[in-house]
Amino acid sequence: MPKNADEMLEHAAEHPEALAAPGLSPRPQRKVAVLSCMDTRIDLFPMLGIERGDAHIIRNAGGLATDDALRSLSASQRLLGTEEIVVVMHRGCGLHGGSEDDFRRALANDGILPTWRLGAFDNLEDTLRQSLARLRSARELPHRDHIRGFVFDPEDGSLREVDGTD
Repeated sequence: MPKNADEMLEHAAEHPEALAAPGLSPRPQRKVAVLSCMDTRIDLFPMLGIERGDAHIIRNAGGLATDDALRSLSASQRLLGTEEIVVVMHRGCGLHGGSEDDFRRALANDGILPTWRLGAFDNLEDTLRQSLARLRSARELPHRDHIRGFVFDPEDGSLREVDGTD
């Protein structure tokens, strides 16, 4: 029987002083929200030079500008004062080269008909550009002038910008 949740709860109980954030505002100090893939190799804090309290972190499979990511980014801007968005995708993503059709069939075989798409893609840079374009045109976001996208390579640790205007 998996016991990760129990171990995590025990760890939290043993370290409340490291987890407490007395006086820290829910409004990011640097007024930035980061949308990134959920990949375990991506450690955004040292990568972007941010600390707890600096940014909102929104993660999903692929780091895609999905409806739910847009919901979170809208709340981040409209309710909590962020003005910039950074999108981080990465080489070696599990969605890269995946098949929407195969995934949908596997779910259907289990009797599941989701209302959402997996988000599989063939071209990393084009997919990032599409996400940037979606965010820049999203009327839910009052601050659309400062949205930038990056590709991380977990093999060598490099981070490079992808121009979303290409």
